[in-house]
Amino acid sequence: MSAIFNFQSLLSVVLLLICTCTYLRSLFPSIMDRNKVGVSGTFWKCARIGERKSPYIAVFCLGMAFSILFLT
Repeated sequence: MSAIFNFQSLLSVVLLLICTCTYLRSLFPSIMDRNKVGVSGTFWKCARIGERKSPYIAVFCLGMAFSILFLT
């Protein structure tokens, strides 16, 4: 089943996207900061969410890891 139709998979993909974009922005800030519009602007927005909401994102990642490992 694709990640679009399964809510848990969709949430996992979104969390991984946010975490990956945040990590890549910490490595290459100039590349992420110059692309703020268009499709690549989505990655900049995900990185911004990861930076601003990092405690909440960390809690959601731990919750998803727990649910994947122990509940499914």
